[in-house]
Amino acid sequence: MKNLIKVFSICFMVIILGLMFISIILAAPLKIGIVQIVEHPALDAARDGFITTLTEAGFREGQEVIYDLQNAQGDFNNAISIAQKFKDDKVDMIVAIATPTAQAALQVNKEIPIIINAVTDPVAANLAQSWESSGNNVTGMSDAAPNALQIRLITRLLPQVKNIGTIYNAGEVNSVVQIEEVKNTCKELNLNLIEVTVSNSSDVLMAAQSLVGRVEAIYIVTDNTAVSAMESIVKVCNQEKIALVVADPSLVDKGALASYGIDYFNLGKKSGEMALKVIKGTKPSEIPIQKMDKEEDLQFVINLNAAKILNLSLSEEILKQADKIIED
Repeated sequence: MKNLIKVFSICFMVIILGLMFISIILAAPLKIGIVQIVEHPALDAARDGFITTLTEAGFREGQEVIYDLQNAQGDFNNAISIAQKFKDDKVDMIVAIATPTAQAALQVNKEIPIIINAVTDPVAANLAQSWESSGNNVTGMSDAAPNALQIRLITRLLPQVKNIGTIYNAGEVNSVVQIEEVKNTCKELNLNLIEVTVSNSSDVLMAAQSLVGRVEAIYIVTDNTAVSAMESIVKVCNQEKIALVVADPSLVDKGALASYGIDYFNLGKKSGEMALKVIKGTKPSEIPIQKMDKEEDLQFVINLNAAKILNLSLSEEILKQADKIIED
């Protein structure tokens, strides 16, 4: 009798394990819709960082997870359409990279978890009730840049600087928030800030040209419109010997002089860690939205090629402090 019970128990366990194995095999892969407002190095890095975290956690693309990668091409209406597509497709999660796409995702959908990334101020953008709890289906990472530190960096690189120019899209909430901080810092340091606003990337070249002869340096916040046309800004700055400092370190190797800001790949990885918590059952509203504002989260990058074009000599002290120096 005991042997019969033992055999029965073993058979029962084999059946259970078999059923579990079959359920794993037959389980539908996780569907994640990823949308970014435009394509540029920072947002691409944030996307890649997110995917890397999930891959490292065992979610292999095409097997345990399927990604639907979308680009709104800088158009909010496109972002709305993409958000609606995700909703209609019944994706399990939406990853919204940059403020406009996050706003579009939340406007269309109130139930599917939304992981935001590269959103400067989610509260000001009406994406969350507070940093501690969104109060809805949103969580993720902010890319609030240390703008005050960037402006102070300009004064270290160019001690005689008096006039600083900036280009941004006033329709981007994230940019407006950053520009306010820039204004306050410039006022504190007795610097003259000249603002030029644009509505799309085709306006950026003319905006940069309008600053020629009026500024010694240009500072670009993490504005998606300006950054998407960075080549135009670099071209004008090189021609006119204007120092270009940017909030995003990944743009320094595109021709900017320097940056002291966030590593967007790591930003994406951290948002991936939040996504894993949601996948395991934690509600987005229970996960505080985070910033990367610790010193170890920031990168100080200098481009010596840009310094050479400007005929700018940088001190050994500044060079020693750099986390990365571009010389090629």
